[in-house]
Amino acid sequence: MQRKTAFSLLVCATMVIALSGFSLAQDESIAHREVVVQVAPTYPELALRTNLHGAVRLIVLVGSDGRVKTTEIVGGNPVLAQAAVDAVHKWKFEAGPQPTKEMIEVKFEPH
Repeated sequence: MQRKTAFSLLVCATMVIALSGFSLAQDESIAHREVVVQVAPTYPELALRTNLHGAVRLIVLVGSDGRVKTTEIVGGNPVLAQAAVDAVHKWKFEAGPQPTKEMIEVKFEPH
């Protein structure tokens, strides 16, 4: 009985590792596209008053036409996040044969 349970666990672990590797392989094959039009974010008033600065990291789905389709916030200060998303939705990337995911970092520095 223990041998059967150990075998089942081994099979499950192998499947998880194999599926994880498949997912990574798909993401690694995505080509980087150059930004053609980059709009600077509007600095949030609260961030200006408190001298808040930093960066917001986003994963951006770019359509084959180069337009931003979706954004996902993956790091950064929540006060700055919406301003970063709003700016990146106005960006334009070079066109490509298929949609791609891009990792973007938007930096906020007080003037």
